[in-house]
Order: sequence, then C-alpha cells, then structure tokens
Amino acid sequence: MYGIDDLLRIMRDLRDPDHGCPWDLRQDFRTIAPYTVEEAYEVADAIEREAWHELRGELGDLLLQVVYHAQMAEEQDLFRFSDVVEAICTKMIERHPHVFGEAGQRNEDEIKQDWERRKHRERAEYGTSGVLGGVPKAQPALTRAFKLQKRAARVGFDWEEARQVEDKIEEELRELREAKNPDERAAEIGDLLFTLVNYARHCGLRPEETLHRACSRFTRRFESMEACLQECGEAVEKVSAERWEELWQEAKRAES
Repeated sequence: MYGIDDLLRIMRDLRDPDHGCPWDLRQDFRTIAPYTVEEAYEVADAIEREAWHELRGELGDLLLQVVYHAQMAEEQDLFRFSDVVEAICTKMIERHPHVFGEAGQRNEDEIKQDWERRKHRERAEYGTSGVLGGVPKAQPALTRAFKLQKRAARVGFDWEEARQVEDKIEEELRELREAKNPDERAAEIGDLLFTLVNYARHCGLRPEETLHRACSRFTRRFESMEACLQECGEAVEKVSAERWEELWQEAKRAES
C-alpha cells in the first residue's frame, strides 16, 4: 500500500533533471496553478453529484497539486512539503484553542469571534490588515464578491434585512435600463450582479453554489428538450421560439 512518502518520491522522480518527465520539467508555479484550481472544482463537482466513488480519485488529484507545488518550492529552496504540513497544523491548533488549548468550552459565537480575531492578526502579519485585505483577486467573481461583502458586514457596512436588498436590486435594474452606452451597461450589470450576491448572502445562500446548481438545472432541462426533439424527429436548428418555450415548460414540469 502506498503512502504520502511514496507520492513525494514519485513527484521527485517526475521532476528529476536527468530522468524525469519532459512535460513535468517544463512546468512552474504559474503553469500548474490553473490545474490546481481545476482539480478543486472537480472535487466540488463530485460532491455536488454525490459521486462518492469518484471523490477519492479527485481528492488524490488535488493532493497531487499540493505535492507538485511543494516539490517546485523545494527545488528553489523556498520551503518543503513538511513545512506545508507544519504550517497548516500550527494554524489549525492556534485557531481552535477551545479544542487544543486551555480556553475551555465556548459557545459558537465566541468561537467565531475568536477565529476572526486570529485571522485578522494573520492578515496583518502578511501586510493585509485592512478590512478587505487578503481576499484573493483570482477567486471566481461571485465568491470574491461574497467574501468582500461578508468582510464589510463585520464592521457594520451592511443592510439590516433582505427587503432592503430587494429595493436595491430594483434600483440597479432601473439604472441598467437607463444606461446609454456599452460602458455604462457593463458597469450597471456589474452592480446588479454584486447586489444579487448580497441578496443571496442575506438569504443564507452561497451565490457560487446557487449558480452552479442553476447551470446544472439548465443543462439537465436542455438535454431533456434535445432528447424530445430527437424522438420527434425535429432538427434543433429549425425549432421556433414558441416550440422552445413549449419544450422548456415541459422539461420543468417533468422535474416537479
């Protein structure tokens, strides 16, 4: 049975300057980063589909990405895989004094407040001590908007209830309709999306997840419509708008 040491050895062999894989030897942090993001999404996708038989493999692919970056870092004498493990173990222990320390039993609100204080100190150590500091710009836009809004809400910059956000959505729609050129429309659509993210947050939802589910519903319904057209011998490119609407409503009813 293989262990983590075997995986580290395999990666060292793949990156061996004399006998390694030519493709792996060409890679660096920037070229591998997109694969890291992709593998994280595939883990999330397997969970969303409850494809537990696939999850093990997807988690292995994601672990490989961690090992890959650690190996490249070691080659540049930046840090080692053991340093990555040390850092995350230290962080988790420090962030959970109610479990690993002497802080004693605390309620959930106290634990959350302590967590945020510790994260704030960590951000300050990295020179990102502002309220919005440390929110990665490379995150998907919906996720970034959600995190920026959560940060602002912690210091009181927020609506008190969802109804107020609904009013803001209507305001942004009006401004979008009144936009006079492509630049203005782009800005107003951005504001509208940002406000919708805020509305999702006030409803206790994560916008990235809700949009992923909407995409899955759309895909499932569209494929159902395609199957119906094929069964009826109708060509997709010749379907009228009225027929598409009829098929769409049928696909929706089939799921209810």
